[in-house]
Amino acid sequence: MAVRLALGFASLISQGQAAEICGPKEPLIPGVMGGKMYPKIILGQDIDWPPYAYMGTPPESDFEVEGIGKDIAMGLETVCNISMTVVEMRWSECWGNGVIGNGLKAGVAHGCMTYTHTHGARNRFMEFSKPILKDNKPGGLIVRLNNGVPEVNGLSDLNGKKVVDVVGWAPTADTLALAENKCTKERFTGFEMVQPSTTTDNANNDALTALLAGEADAMWVYADQAKNYQCAEGATDSWCTLWSGWGTTFAYIQTGLFGHAKAGTTLALSKKGSGLAKILDPCIDKFLETKAYYDACVKHSFTESCFPNEHFPGGATEATPIWEKATDTLTSTCADGYCPCPVV
Repeated sequence: MAVRLALGFASLISQGQAAEICGPKEPLIPGVMGGKMYPKIILGQDIDWPPYAYMGTPPESDFEVEGIGKDIAMGLETVCNISMTVVEMRWSECWGNGVIGNGLKAGVAHGCMTYTHTHGARNRFMEFSKPILKDNKPGGLIVRLNNGVPEVNGLSDLNGKKVVDVVGWAPTADTLALAENKCTKERFTGFEMVQPSTTTDNANNDALTALLAGEADAMWVYADQAKNYQCAEGATDSWCTLWSGWGTTFAYIQTGLFGHAKAGTTLALSKKGSGLAKILDPCIDKFLETKAYYDACVKHSFTESCFPNEHFPGGATEATPIWEKATDTLTSTCADGYCPCPVV
Protein backbone atom coordinates (compact mmCIF):
# COMPACT_ATOMS: atom_id res chain seq x y z
CA MET A 1 0.00 0.00 0.00
CA ALA A 2 2.80 2.42 0.95
CA VAL A 3 4.59 1.74 -2.35
CA ARG A 4 1.34 2.32 -4.28
CA LEU A 5 0.77 5.67 -2.52
CA ALA A 6 4.34 6.74 -3.18
CA LEU A 7 4.02 5.87 -6.86
CA GLY A 8 0.73 7.75 -7.04
CA PHE A 9 2.31 10.82 -5.44
CA ALA A 10 5.21 10.70 -7.91
CA SER A 11 2.77 10.41 -10.78
CA LEU A 12 0.87 13.50 -9.69
CA ILE A 13 4.10 15.47 -9.38
CA SER A 14 5.11 14.42 -12.86
CA GLN A 15 1.78 15.76 -14.10
CA GLY A 16 2.47 19.19 -12.54
CA GLN A 17 -0.04 18.76 -9.72
CA ALA A 18 2.36 19.16 -6.78
CA ALA A 19 0.83 22.54 -5.93
CA GLU A 20 -2.52 20.87 -5.31
CA ILE A 21 -0.95 18.30 -2.98
CA CYS A 22 1.07 20.85 -1.03
CA GLY A 23 -1.96 23.07 -0.65
CA PRO A 24 -2.81 26.64 -1.50
CA LYS A 25 -0.57 29.60 -0.73
CA GLU A 26 -2.98 31.30 1.61
CA PRO A 27 -4.63 30.34 4.91
CA LEU A 28 -7.49 27.88 4.56
CA ILE A 29 -10.92 28.77 5.88
CA PRO A 30 -13.97 26.51 6.08
CA GLY A 31 -16.05 26.41 2.91
CA VAL A 32 -13.63 28.43 0.77
CA MET A 33 -11.46 26.77 -1.85
CA GLY A 34 -7.83 27.84 -1.91
CA GLY A 35 -6.12 29.29 -4.95
CA LYS A 36 -3.98 26.92 -7.01
CA MET A 37 -1.71 29.51 -8.55
CA TYR A 38 -2.07 32.58 -6.35
CA PRO A 39 -3.58 33.57 -3.00
CA LYS A 40 -7.30 34.26 -2.80
CA ILE A 41 -7.91 36.48 0.22
CA ILE A 42 -11.26 37.43 1.77
CA LEU A 43 -11.38 40.46 4.07
CA GLY A 44 -14.40 41.68 6.02
CA GLN A 45 -15.51 45.06 7.30
CA ASP A 46 -18.62 46.71 8.70
CA ILE A 47 -20.33 49.68 7.01
CA ASP A 48 -20.78 52.23 9.80
CA TRP A 49 -17.41 54.01 9.97
CA PRO A 50 -17.03 56.43 7.06
CA PRO A 51 -14.69 57.14 5.39
CA TYR A 52 -12.89 54.02 6.58
CA ALA A 53 -15.87 51.74 5.96
CA TYR A 54 -19.36 52.44 4.65
CA MET A 55 -22.03 51.32 2.20
CA GLY A 56 -21.55 52.92 -1.18
CA THR A 57 -24.40 54.49 -3.12
CA PRO A 58 -24.68 55.23 -6.84
CA PRO A 59 -22.69 56.39 -8.71
CA GLU A 60 -19.83 55.11 -6.51
CA SER A 61 -21.34 51.63 -6.31
CA ASP A 62 -24.67 49.84 -6.10
CA PHE A 63 -24.81 49.66 -2.30
CA GLU A 64 -21.59 47.69 -1.99
CA VAL A 65 -19.05 47.75 0.84
CA GLU A 66 -16.80 50.78 0.31
CA GLY A 67 -14.14 52.80 2.10
CA ILE A 68 -10.43 53.50 1.99
CA GLY A 69 -9.77 50.01 3.34
CA LYS A 70 -11.55 48.39 0.42
CA ASP A 71 -9.89 50.64 -2.16
CA ILE A 72 -6.45 49.72 -0.87
CA ALA A 73 -7.31 46.02 -0.54
CA MET A 74 -8.49 45.81 -4.13
CA GLY A 75 -5.46 47.82 -5.22
CA LEU A 76 -3.18 45.00 -4.08
CA GLU A 77 -4.32 43.07 -7.16
CA THR A 78 -2.50 45.63 -9.33
CA VAL A 79 0.89 45.10 -7.70
CA CYS A 80 0.79 41.41 -6.71
CA ASN A 81 -0.44 38.14 -8.17
CA ILE A 82 -3.25 37.98 -5.64
CA SER A 83 -7.05 37.91 -5.60
CA MET A 84 -8.89 40.12 -3.09
CA THR A 85 -12.55 40.00 -2.04
CA VAL A 86 -14.16 42.35 0.48
CA VAL A 87 -17.33 41.25 2.27
CA GLU A 88 -19.57 42.87 4.86
CA MET A 89 -19.11 41.66 8.43
CA ARG A 90 -20.11 43.11 11.77
CA TRP A 91 -17.22 44.50 13.80
CA SER A 92 -18.17 42.12 16.63
CA GLU A 93 -17.52 39.19 14.29
CA CYS A 94 -13.92 40.36 13.98
CA TRP A 95 -13.04 41.47 17.50
CA GLY A 96 -15.48 40.95 20.34
CA ASN A 97 -15.55 41.81 24.01
CA GLY A 98 -11.81 41.64 24.62
CA VAL A 99 -11.42 38.43 22.58
CA ILE A 100 -11.31 37.33 18.96
CA GLY A 101 -14.71 37.64 17.29
CA ASN A 102 -16.67 34.52 16.40
CA GLY A 103 -16.50 35.29 12.69
CA LEU A 104 -12.71 35.27 12.50
CA LYS A 105 -12.51 32.46 15.02
CA ALA A 106 -14.73 30.30 12.80
CA GLY A 107 -12.98 31.41 9.60
CA VAL A 108 -15.77 33.35 7.88
CA ALA A 109 -13.00 35.50 6.36
CA HIS A 110 -9.22 35.52 6.44
CA GLY A 111 -9.12 38.89 8.17
CA CYS A 112 -10.91 42.16 8.93
CA MET A 113 -9.92 45.62 7.74
CA THR A 114 -9.06 49.05 9.18
CA TYR A 115 -8.19 47.99 12.73
CA THR A 116 -5.61 49.92 14.73
CA HIS A 117 -2.69 47.84 15.97
CA THR A 118 -3.09 48.50 19.67
CA HIS A 119 -1.13 47.41 22.70
CA GLY A 120 -2.87 45.05 25.08
CA ALA A 121 -5.36 42.23 24.59
CA ARG A 122 -5.58 42.16 20.81
CA ASN A 123 -2.00 40.88 20.52
CA ARG A 124 -2.82 37.77 22.52
CA PHE A 125 -5.37 36.65 19.93
CA MET A 126 -4.55 38.42 16.69
CA GLU A 127 -1.83 39.39 14.26
CA PHE A 128 -1.76 42.57 12.19
CA SER A 129 -0.61 43.49 8.73
CA LYS A 130 1.48 46.60 8.14
CA PRO A 131 -0.42 49.87 8.47
CA ILE A 132 -1.98 51.57 5.45
CA LEU A 133 -2.33 54.89 7.28
CA LYS A 134 0.32 56.42 9.51
CA ASP A 135 -2.28 57.73 11.91
CA ASN A 136 -1.76 56.19 15.30
CA LYS A 137 -5.28 57.44 15.86
CA PRO A 138 -5.40 59.20 19.21
CA GLY A 139 -7.96 58.44 21.87
CA GLY A 140 -10.13 60.93 23.70
CA LEU A 141 -12.55 61.22 26.59
CA ILE A 142 -16.13 62.42 26.09
CA VAL A 143 -18.28 63.66 28.98
CA ARG A 144 -21.73 65.18 29.37
CA LEU A 145 -22.16 68.96 29.24
CA ASN A 146 -24.43 70.79 31.68
CA ASN A 147 -25.31 74.24 30.32
CA GLY A 148 -22.13 74.07 28.25
CA VAL A 149 -19.93 73.08 31.19
CA PRO A 150 -18.36 69.58 31.36
CA GLU A 151 -19.58 67.53 34.32
CA VAL A 152 -16.06 66.09 34.57
CA ASN A 153 -13.33 68.52 33.52
CA GLY A 154 -9.92 68.01 31.99
CA LEU A 155 -8.08 68.17 35.32
CA SER A 156 -9.73 64.99 36.58
CA ASP A 157 -7.59 61.89 36.99
CA LEU A 158 -10.88 59.91 36.80
CA ASN A 159 -10.38 58.50 40.29
CA GLY A 160 -13.72 57.01 41.40
CA LYS A 161 -15.29 57.63 37.98
CA LYS A 162 -16.94 55.13 35.65
CA VAL A 163 -15.64 55.13 32.09
CA VAL A 164 -17.70 53.39 29.41
CA ASP A 165 -15.86 51.36 26.79
CA VAL A 166 -16.75 51.15 23.10
CA VAL A 167 -16.84 47.36 23.14
CA GLY A 168 -14.77 45.74 20.41
CA TRP A 169 -13.18 49.00 19.23
CA ALA A 170 -9.86 50.68 19.75
CA PRO A 171 -8.75 52.32 21.90
CA THR A 172 -9.40 49.19 23.96
CA ALA A 173 -10.44 49.32 27.60
CA ASP A 174 -7.09 48.10 28.89
CA THR A 175 -5.15 50.99 27.30
CA LEU A 176 -6.68 53.99 29.09
CA ALA A 177 -4.26 53.33 31.94
CA LEU A 178 -1.42 53.95 29.46
CA ALA A 179 -2.69 57.41 28.47
CA GLU A 180 -1.48 60.68 29.94
CA ASN A 181 -3.86 63.44 31.04
CA LYS A 182 -2.78 66.31 28.79
CA CYS A 183 -3.80 68.93 31.36
CA THR A 184 -1.99 67.50 34.39
CA LYS A 185 0.69 65.37 32.67
CA GLU A 186 -0.26 62.50 34.98
CA ARG A 187 -1.78 59.13 34.13
CA PHE A 188 -5.43 58.37 34.78
CA THR A 189 -5.97 56.15 37.80
CA GLY A 190 -8.62 54.70 40.09
CA PHE A 191 -11.34 54.58 37.43
CA GLU A 192 -13.71 51.71 36.66
CA MET A 193 -14.22 50.58 33.06
CA VAL A 194 -17.84 49.63 32.38
CA GLN A 195 -19.83 48.36 29.44
CA PRO A 196 -23.14 49.71 28.11
CA SER A 197 -26.27 48.07 29.50
CA THR A 198 -27.71 47.90 25.98
CA THR A 199 -25.91 46.36 23.02
CA THR A 200 -26.74 46.71 19.34
CA ASP A 201 -24.78 46.42 16.12
CA ASN A 202 -23.34 49.90 16.73
CA ALA A 203 -20.94 49.83 19.68
CA ASN A 204 -20.16 53.56 19.51
CA ASN A 205 -23.83 54.45 19.80
CA ASP A 206 -24.23 51.98 22.66
CA ALA A 207 -21.43 53.66 24.60
CA LEU A 208 -22.65 57.21 23.95
CA THR A 209 -26.20 56.21 24.90
CA ALA A 210 -24.87 54.81 28.18
CA LEU A 211 -22.93 58.00 28.87
CA LEU A 212 -25.88 60.29 28.16
CA ALA A 213 -28.12 58.08 30.34
CA GLY A 214 -25.78 58.50 33.30
CA GLU A 215 -24.42 54.94 33.31
CA ALA A 216 -20.90 56.35 33.16
CA ASP A 217 -19.06 59.61 33.81
CA ALA A 218 -16.87 59.51 30.70
CA MET A 219 -16.46 57.60 27.44
CA TRP A 220 -13.09 56.28 26.14
CA VAL A 221 -13.22 56.61 22.36
CA TYR A 222 -11.31 57.74 19.29
CA ALA A 223 -10.68 61.49 19.41
CA ASP A 224 -12.19 61.96 15.94
CA GLN A 225 -15.17 59.65 16.38
CA ALA A 226 -17.72 62.41 17.05
CA LYS A 227 -16.63 64.15 13.85
CA ASN A 228 -16.82 60.95 11.81
CA TYR A 229 -20.33 60.22 13.13
CA GLN A 230 -21.87 63.55 12.19
CA CYS A 231 -24.72 63.07 9.72
CA ALA A 232 -24.23 64.35 6.21
CA GLU A 233 -26.39 67.37 5.41
CA GLY A 234 -30.00 66.30 5.08
CA ALA A 235 -29.30 62.74 6.23
CA THR A 236 -31.35 61.08 8.96
CA ASP A 237 -29.40 57.85 9.32
CA SER A 238 -30.14 56.21 12.64
CA TRP A 239 -26.47 55.48 13.33
CA CYS A 240 -25.46 59.16 13.27
CA THR A 241 -28.42 61.17 14.61
CA LEU A 242 -27.44 60.44 18.23
CA TRP A 243 -24.23 62.39 17.70
CA SER A 244 -25.95 65.66 16.80
CA GLY A 245 -25.55 66.77 20.42
CA TRP A 246 -21.78 67.12 20.01
CA GLY A 247 -20.85 70.51 21.47
CA THR A 248 -24.19 70.96 23.24
CA THR A 249 -24.94 67.87 25.32
CA PHE A 250 -21.49 66.26 25.24
CA ALA A 251 -17.91 67.13 24.29
CA TYR A 252 -14.33 65.91 24.57
CA ILE A 253 -12.38 66.93 27.68
CA GLN A 254 -9.26 65.08 26.54
CA THR A 255 -7.92 64.58 23.04
CA GLY A 256 -4.65 63.70 21.39
CA LEU A 257 -4.20 60.77 23.79
CA PHE A 258 -1.56 58.45 22.37
CA GLY A 259 0.19 55.48 23.95
CA HIS A 260 -2.51 52.88 23.24
CA ALA A 261 -1.34 52.00 19.71
CA LYS A 262 1.68 50.16 18.29
CA ALA A 263 0.98 51.25 14.71
CA GLY A 264 -1.61 53.06 12.66
CA THR A 265 -4.65 51.77 10.80
CA THR A 266 -3.81 48.35 9.36
CA LEU A 267 -5.23 46.64 6.31
CA ALA A 268 -5.88 43.33 8.04
CA LEU A 269 -6.46 41.95 11.51
CA SER A 270 -6.34 38.14 11.50
CA LYS A 271 -6.17 35.10 13.75
CA LYS A 272 -2.77 34.80 15.41
CA GLY A 273 -0.59 32.35 13.54
CA SER A 274 -2.62 32.61 10.33
CA GLY A 275 0.33 33.94 8.34
CA LEU A 276 -1.92 36.42 6.53
CA ALA A 277 0.36 39.36 7.30
CA LYS A 278 3.29 37.63 5.58
CA ILE A 279 1.22 37.39 2.40
CA LEU A 280 -0.16 40.92 2.47
CA ASP A 281 2.78 42.96 3.76
CA PRO A 282 4.98 42.79 0.62
CA CYS A 283 1.96 43.79 -1.48
CA ILE A 284 1.10 46.65 0.88
CA ASP A 285 4.68 47.94 0.58
CA LYS A 286 4.36 47.98 -3.22
CA PHE A 287 0.92 49.58 -3.32
CA LEU A 288 1.88 52.38 -0.94
CA GLU A 289 4.32 53.60 -3.61
CA THR A 290 1.67 53.92 -6.35
CA LYS A 291 -0.41 56.79 -7.65
CA ALA A 292 -3.50 54.66 -6.97
CA TYR A 293 -2.67 54.85 -3.25
CA TYR A 294 -2.39 58.64 -3.48
CA ASP A 295 -5.73 58.76 -5.35
CA ALA A 296 -7.42 56.69 -2.63
CA CYS A 297 -6.05 59.06 0.02
CA VAL A 298 -7.40 62.07 -1.86
CA LYS A 299 -10.78 60.42 -2.50
CA HIS A 300 -11.35 59.80 1.20
CA SER A 301 -9.68 63.01 2.47
CA PHE A 302 -6.88 61.12 4.20
CA THR A 303 -3.83 62.79 2.67
CA GLU A 304 -2.64 64.01 6.08
CA SER A 305 -2.75 60.44 7.43
CA CYS A 306 -1.33 58.60 4.42
CA PHE A 307 2.29 57.62 3.89
CA PRO A 308 3.57 60.12 1.32
CA ASN A 309 5.16 58.84 -1.89
CA GLU A 310 6.46 60.51 -5.04
CA HIS A 311 2.91 61.17 -6.24
CA PHE A 312 2.02 63.39 -3.28
CA PRO A 313 2.51 67.12 -3.95
CA GLY A 314 6.10 67.99 -3.09
CA GLY A 315 6.49 70.11 -0.02
CA ALA A 316 2.78 70.09 0.75
CA THR A 317 1.99 70.22 4.45
CA GLU A 318 -1.26 69.51 6.17
CA ALA A 319 -2.49 71.29 9.25
CA THR A 320 -2.62 69.06 12.32
CA PRO A 321 -6.27 68.17 12.87
CA ILE A 322 -7.73 69.30 16.17
CA TRP A 323 -8.30 65.76 17.48
CA GLU A 324 -4.58 65.00 17.22
CA LYS A 325 -3.64 68.06 19.25
CA ALA A 326 -3.04 67.74 22.98
CA THR A 327 -5.83 69.27 25.05
CA ASP A 328 -3.45 71.75 26.68
CA THR A 329 -2.72 73.29 23.26
CA LEU A 330 -6.35 73.79 22.19
CA THR A 331 -7.88 77.21 21.52
CA SER A 332 -11.33 75.72 20.88
CA THR A 333 -14.30 75.73 23.27
CA CYS A 334 -16.65 73.03 24.50
CA ALA A 335 -19.19 74.38 22.00
CA ASP A 336 -16.75 73.32 19.26
CA GLY A 337 -16.82 69.80 20.68
CA TYR A 338 -13.30 69.94 22.14
CA CYS A 339 -12.94 71.55 25.58
CA PRO A 340 -9.59 73.15 26.45
CA CYS A 341 -7.88 72.53 29.76
CA PRO A 342 -9.57 74.41 32.61
CA VAL A 343 -7.85 77.59 33.78
CA VAL A 344 -6.38 76.93 37.21
